[in-house]
Amino acid sequence: MSTESELEMEKKLVEQLERMGYERVEKCNEADLVKNLKVQLEKHNRIQLTSDEFEQIKDKLKKGDVFDKARMLRGRIDVIGADGIPKYIELFSVKHWCQNRFQVARQVTNRSAVDHSRYDVTILMNGLPLVQIELKTRGGDMRSAFDQIDRYRSKSYENNSGLFGFIQLFIISNGVNTRYFSNNQKLNYQFTFEWSDIDNQRVNRLDAFAETFMERCHLSKMIARYIVLHETSRNLMILRPYQYYAVERILERVGYGRGDGYIWHTTGSGKTLTSFKASQILSQDSNVDKVLFVVDRRDLDYQTAREFNAFSADSVDTTENTKKLVEQLNDTASKLIVTTIQKLNAAISREQFKNRCKAVADKKVVFIFDECHRSQFGDTHQRICDFFNNRQMFGFTGTPIFDANTVKTKFGNKTTRDLFGEALHKYVITDAIHDRNVLRFSVEYRDMVKPSDVVEMSDGSAVPANALNDEQLNHKSFINSPQRVNKVASDILALHPSKTFSREYTAMLCVSSVDLLREYYLSFKRLQAELPDDEKLRIATIFSSGPDDSEEFTGLEETTVPSVTGRNVDASRMEFLKGCIGDYNSLYATSFDATDSKSFYEYYQDISQRVRRKEVDMLLVVNMFLTGFDSPPLNTLYVDKNLRHHGLIQAFSRTNRIYDAKKSHGNIVCYRRLKDATDEALSIFANRDAKAGGVEEVISTVIMQPYPDLVDSFREEVAQLKAIAATPDAVDELFQEEEQLNFLAKFRDVLRMQNTLKTFSEFHADLDSSMLDIDEQTLLDYQSKYLDKREEMEAVQRELRKKKPLADAQDKELAEEAEEYQVGFDFDFEIDLIKRDEVNVTYILQLIEKLKEGGSNQKNYELTRDMILSVLQTDPELRHKKQLFQDFIDIKLPKLKTESDDKVEGFVKKQFNTFVNEKRAEAMAAACDELHADAEGFKKLYDEYIYRGRLPDIKELLAILSVKPSIIARKAVAEQMREKMEKLASVYESSEG
Repeated sequence: MSTESELEMEKKLVEQLERMGYERVEKCNEADLVKNLKVQLEKHNRIQLTSDEFEQIKDKLKKGDVFDKARMLRGRIDVIGADGIPKYIELFSVKHWCQNRFQVARQVTNRSAVDHSRYDVTILMNGLPLVQIELKTRGGDMRSAFDQIDRYRSKSYENNSGLFGFIQLFIISNGVNTRYFSNNQKLNYQFTFEWSDIDNQRVNRLDAFAETFMERCHLSKMIARYIVLHETSRNLMILRPYQYYAVERILERVGYGRGDGYIWHTTGSGKTLTSFKASQILSQDSNVDKVLFVVDRRDLDYQTAREFNAFSADSVDTTENTKKLVEQLNDTASKLIVTTIQKLNAAISREQFKNRCKAVADKKVVFIFDECHRSQFGDTHQRICDFFNNRQMFGFTGTPIFDANTVKTKFGNKTTRDLFGEALHKYVITDAIHDRNVLRFSVEYRDMVKPSDVVEMSDGSAVPANALNDEQLNHKSFINSPQRVNKVASDILALHPSKTFSREYTAMLCVSSVDLLREYYLSFKRLQAELPDDEKLRIATIFSSGPDDSEEFTGLEETTVPSVTGRNVDASRMEFLKGCIGDYNSLYATSFDATDSKSFYEYYQDISQRVRRKEVDMLLVVNMFLTGFDSPPLNTLYVDKNLRHHGLIQAFSRTNRIYDAKKSHGNIVCYRRLKDATDEALSIFANRDAKAGGVEEVISTVIMQPYPDLVDSFREEVAQLKAIAATPDAVDELFQEEEQLNFLAKFRDVLRMQNTLKTFSEFHADLDSSMLDIDEQTLLDYQSKYLDKREEMEAVQRELRKKKPLADAQDKELAEEAEEYQVGFDFDFEIDLIKRDEVNVTYILQLIEKLKEGGSNQKNYELTRDMILSVLQTDPELRHKKQLFQDFIDIKLPKLKTESDDKVEGFVKKQFNTFVNEKRAEAMAAACDELHADAEGFKKLYDEYIYRGRLPDIKELLAILSVKPSIIARKAVAEQMREKMEKLASVYESSEG
């Protein structure tokens, strides 16, 4: 049975869309679309456009980038008629999305002097191309469809009339898997999404996806209502399915005018975007007078308002005090308000404010509470209910309160359901992991006390470890003992390089009390005292100088930025806090004051930003930052604190944000016995349907296998790799493209497993001792072959791309060969997993310094030389510089004089930099001779490329040629010139030490 071709899949999709009510546009080119646009706009707006009026429209449609055009799409265009009276043309109906006009076209061609593109399937609304669909054959790589769209977006969408710059959504599919994503200046495969039903069951097959997602009204609604224009980044953000369903359920309840509810979406799933979209839509509802987005902490008041304003500039004014909130409540123009639960409580309970708020008491007010498991379990909830007579309340939480996890606190013991009613939509951590929206956890339990140890207690007494019971092991006289703290601190310092990939990521240490935090802070200081500054971990801390926090963190505690003034301030802790902030000021050249509330809050914000920017290696906390703080580069949490329920999930979830290819999971290192608490928390918060017997499956989904099981999996991957190519040299015997791709795919799997194992301290020792069925050198040799094979295939692809314009015009067979090869080649290479962060030009030059110093011993010289070249060969970025370094070592280094000059520090580096400049000039001159290009003009374009990161366009390149190519050859010549520039940059830029 033959497989379905891409062409057959395309035809079936268009036929299906026709049955669903789309009007078919016959095979056409971009100019035909422009003619069609005039007809469709006239029908949509029920007017006739003169040729002059339509020219005005075309001129306006050409202006701006993707973001500008997205804004233009959602407004109206004014044109001036012959009578001087303006007409306002609606491009797309945002309010009545079903009333837009829907068409489907296939194989639309878009030609220009430098590019010839042909798009698979295009969805037109009112004549504008708003959705582009790229298909690949069944079994084809989805990434290749994404890459094809990325090439179109960068090379051809702005050609001619620029209509394709209005695309809002892309859809990619290979028939069995389908994804969608929004259009932006930069596309990222990580932000492509699968559609699912309301129960989070994926809708992957193209026909089913078309039936649901591409239903005319739904697709139009996704564009009209569920694309958010992020003003700060000028990006289009489309909601994921669970976000869509949550907003729809809230709107449905408000439409009925009765009933509350809560949204259970796991931590890290994008609740801010979901709640913003719900708030924004509700604030545009004429039946709603006010929408209040309520948070429970000052830091989230700042953070959430900032994020809301990023979605819609200046849409939210942060309420600095209760008086400002009262003004907003009485201002009919202020429909969307972001405030804190504390200020809202003051506004409706204090007499000086309460009377001024009476006018809004009977208004239709919709409340959206962020992290409602904390903010609504006190008297305030009842006060809100009593004060606002015509209200509806909706809560967002990643960790609801159920009967199984209620705790006795000052907030009471009611469940989330008691306060908000039913869950309107659920999206738990297992759903998010399946969808790759958050990462799994690797949980490691480390007991630093051996039965044979004699334990020193904090009171100075010594007790045999095997005589301590569980209660004593959790008592602060043992937990806070300097002996134990020093052991744990030393262990953390030893683990940190592997856990964070040599500080490429950051970490947090949470402890049970300020007194214990003090012990750790001082211990780290002592242990790092003798280290050079560049080897010391940059450690920061923030804590309350008031009464101590609870020994156990449940996540219901108030974690507001604490006051540093008043009667509750402990003098001893304040002195310690002053010292910590003093260290911070010295490290970062800041001037924060521990005794001033405003300055302390600014210190809090500064720490937040530095952690996100990876300027803090480890943050020490008690309770603060364990909830509501997002920092994707943070990948490790060290735990010396009892965690339960919400608190455990919230704290663990600081580590599992998606960041890059190398961050494959969140590391949790526990110095307390939290296994039972972890299993209990997951049974509550990850088991969405509370299925009996489903707990083990849930835990295995969220928690990675322990190290021994991962080792077994790695060995299996290695065995499969060796079955394809028994040795690295055997890779050279893989002649068939399918064999080569199999090798690339399997080595990628080995890389991913290796990347996970690297976070365990045992990995390198096991690798050195051949416990993993492969040694490090063999892995590096396979890696070198992997990079070689990748570059070979890229070279073939480049040649076919250069021939493709000519092939399209002259040789259909060659054009098809280029397309087919593209399907085979496009491969998700995990290059980020190969990069070795400790290896850079400075590191190589240090090795060359040693090479010169030990030059009298020929054997050592040869070994060091070979090692340097081997390191260069196996690094994806430095391998292009290998020949440059080799020439310097073999040609230049022996000629350097052995007198006093070369003893000066940096002498080799200085000589190498001179060598690089000479070689760059020679290579650039040779390139200009080969290309017949003006040397000065070439250097100017090259310098501009290095400075701005943008390769020159075809006109700029052709302008510097002394021999002009034929029209047909122009694109290929320009491509060759760009390749020369890229090659020069890869060899000579960032080469100086």
